Amino acid sequence: MNLTLDPEQLEAWATDFGLRLLIAIAILIIGRWIAKSIEKVLETVLDKRKVDPTVTQFLGNLSYMLMMTLVVLAAVEKLGVKTTSFVAVIGAAGLAIGLALQGSLSNFASGVLLVMFRPFKVADFVEASGTMGVVEEIQVFATRMRTGDNKVITIPNSGIMNGPITNHTARDTRRAEFIFGIGYDDDLKKAKEILIEMFEGDERVLKDPELQVVVKELADSSVNLMVRAWVKTPDMWPLTFDMTEAVKLRFDQEGISIPYPQQDVHMHQIPPAS
Repeated sequence: MNLTLDPEQLEAWATDFGLRLLIAIAILIIGRWIAKSIEKVLETVLDKRKVDPTVTQFLGNLSYMLMMTLVVLAAVEKLGVKTTSFVAVIGAAGLAIGLALQGSLSNFASGVLLVMFRPFKVADFVEASGTMGVVEEIQVFATRMRTGDNKVITIPNSGIMNGPITNHTARDTRRAEFIFGIGYDDDLKKAKEILIEMFEGDERVLKDPELQVVVKELADSSVNLMVRAWVKTPDMWPLTFDMTEAVKLRFDQEGISIPYPQQDVHMHQIPPAS
């Protein structure tokens, strides 16, 4: 059996394959550019229609992935691989592929649920999957968040949906709680009056709901006063930091102590046995 290849046939085959390879590469490059352009156009149109940024980003990512799937199939077909056969092979191996991609499919389904039920949106400060941060983007398979120290964390969507989600900025107002401990020998009524005066005098504290200053507990080393103040959500942390320092300085001026945990030890001498 003669397996010798005709040089002319080999050259013709190499030329033909090389041409098809160049065309396939061109399809990938141009197709990717078109997919990106369609994604940007879709996001621009949705932005002009005042669609929620969360939905806009998700649909943009989804359109890009669908377009790239078509581009890859077109490039593969140009190389001479019949896409009908290719799809048939994938269909025959559907069970194995489904098992292998079940994590990705779960993340995709979770991404759809996040967009549908919207437990949070872009720019919300949330706590999910053990992470706290500002939501930057909800992608098809994962959600990207920015932490307080400017780190970017990408969390699989299924990890978010499978646990509790705390949205700290979902409401316009929040209740700030403070605990201030004073000594048992200090003037309790005076301390409460000082706290009421300071918090009611801060314009960030809302009048409704009403400010609460109560005795929370009689602890081992201190009488703990609780202050509950309602504020606008953006004022939550600035008020917390400012008032914690201001109360300490005011208590020092008024002679009200803030005791630290301590124990009194009494020693009893036992007379020696006779």
